[in-house]
Amino acid sequence: MLHKPPTPPLSYNLLSLGSLKLNKNQRGKVFPLPSIAMTAIFLLLAIFLHLFTTTTALGVNYGMAADNLPSPSVVANFIKTQTIFDSVKMFDANPEVLRAFANTGISVTVTVGNGDIPALTNTVVARRWVAQHISPFYPQTKIKYICAGSEVLFSNITDWINNLVPAMRSLHYALVKAGIQDIKVTTSHALNIFRRETLPSLTRFMVGYDLSFFAPILQFHRRTKSPFMVNPYPYFSPDLSRRLNYALFKPNRGVYDKYTGKTYTNMFDALMDSTYSAMKALGYGDVEIVIGETGWPTQGDSSSPFATMDNSISYNGHVIKEILSGKGTPLMPNRRFETYMFALFNENQKPGPLAEKYWGLFKPDLSPIYNVGLLRHGQSVPTPTNPSPSTPAPSGKSYCVPQKEATYAQLQSNLDYACGQGIDCTPIQPGGLCYEPNTIQSHAAFAMNSYYRTKGQSY
Repeated sequence: MLHKPPTPPLSYNLLSLGSLKLNKNQRGKVFPLPSIAMTAIFLLLAIFLHLFTTTTALGVNYGMAADNLPSPSVVANFIKTQTIFDSVKMFDANPEVLRAFANTGISVTVTVGNGDIPALTNTVVARRWVAQHISPFYPQTKIKYICAGSEVLFSNITDWINNLVPAMRSLHYALVKAGIQDIKVTTSHALNIFRRETLPSLTRFMVGYDLSFFAPILQFHRRTKSPFMVNPYPYFSPDLSRRLNYALFKPNRGVYDKYTGKTYTNMFDALMDSTYSAMKALGYGDVEIVIGETGWPTQGDSSSPFATMDNSISYNGHVIKEILSGKGTPLMPNRRFETYMFALFNENQKPGPLAEKYWGLFKPDLSPIYNVGLLRHGQSVPTPTNPSPSTPAPSGKSYCVPQKEATYAQLQSNLDYACGQGIDCTPIQPGGLCYEPNTIQSHAAFAMNSYYRTKGQSY
């Protein structure tokens, strides 16, 4: 998945909320309780049911553009046994991953590449795709959605845009013909899809695409009972420097919508209600909204000053808390959105600026990069800090050294990772005390051993 740059290639206006521009979804009879004890029992039961249901709304995007990740089978077992995630979203239909999630009960979303969309308008091709990528794994693997491409409108490629809805129809037809009734077809949308408006209640889809593109998609979703999937990313707001607290759920003066009487204290809610308003204006306010991606990067270069650990903790921590609470938004109260956080791991082989590589929630060893309550035993959000530990002098009897069979790419990846985690790597820079011997093995050994000692020499 290639993330959005700050300004989209389309020549249309972005959504504006006030001065904020954004670019990027037991019935029964009541019986009298005989005692306080029974009341307590029912209260505990209600709490248990609430806690159980709140863990059924959160998934994670599982990208694999990295050379240091654990195997899919290890990942599947980790998600099932140690996290509160109940679903994963892939950016392809990797058979190894689909096999790994078989019989886990974890729901899986697979994605069709954007370039495959035109061919899939042919029902024969669509049936062949389902026979190859879905039928061999279903129902052992709990495949929930097929995403027909990702952020197709954002690509500005006419052939993909014009063929998207026909391809979605063909894939649905192919599923029906294969006797598969419970896999839904959808597609994800970047939120650069609106006209320039001032308030969430006034937001509408872009002129030229509202009736020709979005109305047919929403009609398809209503007919097939599939969700409209959006990717809200406050991080990509063009005026983020001016509205950072608004994006991060921190104290701010908010945005007041005079037409609904609602006040928005965070950008996430505003984006979701803007989406709902645009859908409702076309007559499809009843279609379910799913959040296909949202998140915040932990690192970046000089062009990404807001890609920090503190900001990631604030945004992701608040979004996760809001989703699990089921409180909804000002225009959609008490609505629990199925949400896929971005992303499970950092991806060191992704193209683009440095920030593109650092959206992960977990390290390759499956420990959390930071704690926002995603592990089953429960965690609290830590107080953000910005440590700059110095490299301690070598001590003790244990050292962290590269394995002899480690490849150049693996060593470089570990070197980059260690130096990116606050380790003082100046000694292995040109002119430094440990620059010689100037080999990747020597430099990686220095960085990895420094990281090992700084982190408490934990094996």
